[in-house]
Amino acid sequence: MKQRIRVVAMIQQEGETLIMKKSQGRSDSAPMWELPTGKIKFGEQPEEAIERTLEEYLGVELTKKTLLHDVVTFMSQNPGVGSSQLSNLYIVYNVWLNEGAKIKAKERYSAYKYIKPEEMGNYRLDEASAIVLGMESRNYARANYKEVANSATVYVDGSSRGNPGPSGIGYHIVGENGQVLRQGGEFIGFASSRIAEYYALKEGCEQAIELGLKTVRFVSDNLMMVNQMNGIYKVKNRDLLPIYDDIQRMLENFEACAFMHVAREQNQEADAQANLAIDRQFAE
Repeated sequence: MKQRIRVVAMIQQEGETLIMKKSQGRSDSAPMWELPTGKIKFGEQPEEAIERTLEEYLGVELTKKTLLHDVVTFMSQNPGVGSSQLSNLYIVYNVWLNEGAKIKAKERYSAYKYIKPEEMGNYRLDEASAIVLGMESRNYARANYKEVANSATVYVDGSSRGNPGPSGIGYHIVGENGQVLRQGGEFIGFASSRIAEYYALKEGCEQAIELGLKTVRFVSDNLMMVNQMNGIYKVKNRDLLPIYDDIQRMLENFEACAFMHVAREQNQEADAQANLAIDRQFAE
């Protein structure tokens, strides 16, 4: 199995991260973006490789010693070798540019941009950069978890029998001391599971607002929705956008909130409420 080793620079300013637009690629496809990335030449140390990479491709020098940020490993398809797997090891550094340094995209890059964590879904990122930035977004989300560590927890779940099919939503709200504050469910008609999940979150927000909660942790077993609410991915589905926008407006009622993914077994109460709502509808 072949292994690819690269050095990657995390350059940030005012909460935004630098990404570079790659020069190569088909003109009829969306441009590919990545974090500043380079190879390690024979005899180089990784720290030397990242400094050379930034000078060659960005035309800048570092003002401080680079700091090791993380080491990321993942498997990918080996281009041109059928189903062969390629082992990837990316050494990620925090780096600082000289004050007033002007970036000049050169050779492998044609442009650059600083983006916020919640904007990464707007760009076609290469696999490694998407993984690194995704980890950063999750770290950003975990920082919010600290603010709501001793707050109420709102478990939400959507159920669709048939996907699309008869659907229900459920919520289960627990106070900081473990007491059940409120729970319930509602039949929402014929819908997909993704629609049901978002309606469940919306209902959870409404219930938390009615209870007067100010710091809330929302919990779901739907990883995609949690990632979208944490800004890791962008909501592009037209059916979801109106619900998503409603939720964003509701979140303004809270002083602090966080979104957390759990396994299905840890969300049984909300799941039961969603299915009870469907059962009640057809029992009438």
